[in-house]
Amino acid sequence: MGRLDGKVCVITGAGGGMGREAAVVFTAEGANVCVADLDEKLAQETVSLCSGDAFAVGANVASEEDVRHMCAATAERYGGIDVLYNNAGISPGDDASVIDTSVEAWQRVQDVNTKGVFLCCKHGIPYLLERAGGSVINVASFVAILGAATSQISYTASKGAVLAMSKELGVQFARQGVRVNALCPGPVGTPLLIAIYGDDPAAFARRQVHWPTGRLGKPREIVNAALFLASDESSFVNGATFVVDGGLTAAYVTPE
Repeated sequence: MGRLDGKVCVITGAGGGMGREAAVVFTAEGANVCVADLDEKLAQETVSLCSGDAFAVGANVASEEDVRHMCAATAERYGGIDVLYNNAGISPGDDASVIDTSVEAWQRVQDVNTKGVFLCCKHGIPYLLERAGGSVINVASFVAILGAATSQISYTASKGAVLAMSKELGVQFARQGVRVNALCPGPVGTPLLIAIYGDDPAAFARRQVHWPTGRLGKPREIVNAALFLASDESSFVNGATFVVDGGLTAAYVTPE
């Protein structure tokens, strides 16, 4: 018996990183999975790695038409939706201090990280209500909780919005059986993060000193938390700020 036997899950941003890991893990645990990504070729590659039933959908989460199609295609294939894992997100290199961030850079991040989660909830939750319940996992971040002198203002603001949105939706739909939680990872060794800091050892070292564990998280360590939130094991977890960060948000100083 798998922990997600019979559940239908939509995972966005599943063409790589934590999304790909989630698709592999969720299908291994018995779920039927819609592997959604802006790049459908990468989504197809993820499907090829899955041990269970999965299919690929090319979807831009900032497009209402794409999100509507993604949800409808999943429900048509599997008969409904039980889990929304809203994982897609971006953090462009030109996101900086509020003083230096352009309106265009700000909006690009908000469209994917904030509007994308909004659209996935708007068009996905009705399918969960048809099943008399389900789980929504919105990926926020530890930066929704902490401030930073090294600013990435649009990304930070977008993740704060996801956190607040998740709490409100968790309360709104609780009595209809839909749980909504914000998953807040710490720094994780994904291609996105490595691409940002891989060429700047000093920037990486400045951040590393604040990690109690002294290391990046692994995608599987975050996905294990998402697996719990997707499963019935977390049936009384709702509206939570589910932090998986190796103790970063608990730290004042770190071990020498």
